[in-house]
Amino acid sequence: MARLVSLPDIMTGEGLDQKARAGWARRALQFFVRQSLSSLTRRIVVLNIAGLLALVVGILYLSQFRAGLIDARIQSLLVQGEIIAGAIAGSATIETNTITLDPERLLELQAGETYAPADEVQSSLEFPVNPERVAPVLRRLVSPTKTRARIYDHDGVLLVDSRSLFGRGDVLRFDLPSPTAEKPGFFEKQWISVKKWLGRGDLPLYRELGPENGKGYPEVTQALTGANASIVRINDRAEVIVSVAVPVQRFRAVRGALLLSTQGSDIDQAVQAERLAIFKVFLIAASVMVVLSFLLASTIAGPVRRLADGAESVRRRIKSRVEIPDFTQRRDEIGHLSGALRDMTNALYRRIEAIESFAADVAHELKNPLTSLRSAVETLPLAKTEASRARLLAVIEHDVRRLDRLISDVSDASRLDAELQRQEVVPVDLMKALTTVVKVSNEVRRDDGVTVSLAFERGGAGAFIVCGHDSRISRVINNLIDNARSFSPRGGTVRVTCTRLRHDVEIAVDDDGPGIRPDAFEKIFDRFYTDRPEQGFGQNSGLGLSISKQIIEALGGSIRAENRLGVPGPDGERSILGARFTIRLPAAA
Repeated sequence: MARLVSLPDIMTGEGLDQKARAGWARRALQFFVRQSLSSLTRRIVVLNIAGLLALVVGILYLSQFRAGLIDARIQSLLVQGEIIAGAIAGSATIETNTITLDPERLLELQAGETYAPADEVQSSLEFPVNPERVAPVLRRLVSPTKTRARIYDHDGVLLVDSRSLFGRGDVLRFDLPSPTAEKPGFFEKQWISVKKWLGRGDLPLYRELGPENGKGYPEVTQALTGANASIVRINDRAEVIVSVAVPVQRFRAVRGALLLSTQGSDIDQAVQAERLAIFKVFLIAASVMVVLSFLLASTIAGPVRRLADGAESVRRRIKSRVEIPDFTQRRDEIGHLSGALRDMTNALYRRIEAIESFAADVAHELKNPLTSLRSAVETLPLAKTEASRARLLAVIEHDVRRLDRLISDVSDASRLDAELQRQEVVPVDLMKALTTVVKVSNEVRRDDGVTVSLAFERGGAGAFIVCGHDSRISRVINNLIDNARSFSPRGGTVRVTCTRLRHDVEIAVDDDGPGIRPDAFEKIFDRFYTDRPEQGFGQNSGLGLSISKQIIEALGGSIRAENRLGVPGPDGERSILGARFTIRLPAAA
């Protein structure tokens, strides 16, 4: 019993399959359309197709198939001609081995003369070619091969032409041109000219000669001398014609020549068939290459487009923080590009955040002295005594100096990053730079009586060379020395030690001060941070260590702060002997 298919079955079975196929086809079409809009995709496809097209054109132009086909046809015609010539020589003579006697010559003989000497006997042995006996043999041998055969006598006169052969009862047909046939048009003539230029080369032009001019064919002339000959020509329609001439001989006497020639389109049709096969292979290969090119372009153009869109979004700041697409899992140039763009974007955002934070910190630091200055200026007219006025003037003077110092440090900090990016790093000899900085620090007289000492360890001259900027490194060392002197006790010593490590150069600046609070090891490098309760408020801008860290990190180094600890006491605690700032820079190769 036949089962009726219900509508739900159709919707859940064949209908869904059709929808799935239609959806897949639509997605594939959208994929190719989307990829075709990419300039990179078009370039990949065009270059791949151009390379394949150049290969196919080279194969078609330089193919040896045509030459090999011509050589094979020549050999085939030679064998065929020898067979036909042998058959003709065996069956085409009128009377074989007959001697013709001349009665008048017998009457003219004198006493002692002999009739018919050997040479005359030999010359009287004739083997003429009989066209009536040749025609049936030639017809049977030539008709299946579709080859034109012509037989010439020893004088080069045409005896038999296979085009004129017909059997008893056959209908004679002549392929005459149509009365309405037109001459080749302009485009056909141009195409024939191109074919001649491509296919002719050094081939001579074939011309049909009359029946009395058989010796006008060089191959027939050579065959009448007893040797096989062949020649390749081209006709008016740029078709190749191969001709082979074989001598017809009996008892080594040449009585004629057999000329075999191909039809005008035989070889060209075979060559065209071979080229058509190559063209079909080209179409299949081109289709596969186009699909593969689209797939290859999708792995390049698609990610590049997404990266470009992400970079454009970062430029326009469509969101608060735009993430560049992550392709770092790819082990190729696209993955490297994605990683570089992500790192660049993160660095850009960090720079923006640092600028925003720096602007906020500067505004906050400038606001405090400005507020104090404003209050003092507003209160000054209300002061009644000279002492109050002097006190207010001192506050104003202090705030002005503080603003001047703060603005100078902010200006240096804002220019520092740009200058570090513009300046090229050069080899810097730390032995000379540190010696100069320490010498200048000791020559400047101060009331604290603190001196600075310098020592070099694990290396001699040339071992303490790094890549950087001489003035910037000197400024960092000078900042650290000033910072250490400000915390050292009166008459103390600041010790600068330079040590050559395996791949780095380390500079340590030690003081004998109170040390650093454990919670401030990282804070002291923040902008505007200061912890000097004994010096009073506003005596320091808090930018010296921040600038030093910025310079060292720009040179690929690191800076850290720590406390120098003494030996453990009875209770196990270790006393703080002072602070130590350590700089590490990569040594120059």
